[in-house]
Amino acid sequence: MGCPAKIAPSMLSSDFANLASEAQRMLDCGADWLHMDIMDGHFVPNLTIGAPVIKSLRKHTKAYLDCHLMVTNPLDYVEPLGEAGASGFTFHVEISKENWQELVHRIKSKGMRPGVAVRPGTPIEEVYPLVDSENPVEMVLVMTVEPGFGGQKFMPETMDKVQKLRKKYPSLDIEVDGGLGPSTIAMAASAGANCIVAGSSVFGSPEPAQVISLMRKAVDESPKVI
Repeated sequence: MGCPAKIAPSMLSSDFANLASEAQRMLDCGADWLHMDIMDGHFVPNLTIGAPVIKSLRKHTKAYLDCHLMVTNPLDYVEPLGEAGASGFTFHVEISKENWQELVHRIKSKGMRPGVAVRPGTPIEEVYPLVDSENPVEMVLVMTVEPGFGGQKFMPETMDKVQKLRKKYPSLDIEVDGGLGPSTIAMAASAGANCIVAGSSVFGSPEPAQVISLMRKAVDESPKVI
């Protein structure tokens, strides 16, 4: 399928007072990416981190920093995040319908990988033009909870979106975020997701390396929907 598993612990669930050591701990446990939730208190009610924290963390790690922008004005974040050392920049389709072409162009010009995210209530068809474009996004993030807070329960009904995406785009990176762990990974993997964001299930486990390994195995060994 050309879509290797990428396990991305959500640093929203980490100890923010020890972010650099928490990041290294996750990498030592087998993480591929570090998922960074950037929330503005507008698009979602929570307020988390921004470019200064990404810049500080970048000084301590060479890891892929997978930034998910839950913000109303993602264009304003492209330059500062690019300069801070972000690796991926995923914006929400719901607030980018008029300017996504400019967003994708600017994200790539800053050396970052563009992705687009959809909330549970948004039809998946809204991202198709962004993937089919001559200058496309390179990942689609399907939210499996309402964005804004960690620790929510996985919404299995969102797997229909993942299945539709995988059938239409066999080689696309498809990410899922929200409520992923040992009890839900099989649903996500069999639907076709290959990039797995997990917060509470990893950071809340006494053996995070085992959880990461289990999720990777589920993705790698799952029969895919074709």
